[in-house]
Amino acid sequence: MKAVFHPAADSELTAAVAYYAAIDSQLGQRFLLEMEQLIREVCAHPQTFRQFDPPARRHFSLSFPYGIIYLEDADRLWIVAVMHLKREPGYWKVRLE
Repeated sequence: MKAVFHPAADSELTAAVAYYAAIDSQLGQRFLLEMEQLIREVCAHPQTFRQFDPPARRHFSLSFPYGIIYLEDADRLWIVAVMHLKREPGYWKVRLE
């Protein structure tokens, strides 16, 4: 299954990578690799991860305080947020409209 980013989710990922890279370039790279791993896992087994605000599902990083929020369509996985887990938990819901 192919992952497609909501434009705002893509911006969130870019900003988070830049934030961690500003601390340490290797940390920024580790963050990006972690997010890519989450996306691969979700693409491989989209229904494995918890549905918490139907129809949205989430998958959290174990290394960083981030997670991805996604929806599953027949032919794609739509990533609606790359979310910091300690900030405004429901802000991404307007992206479903």
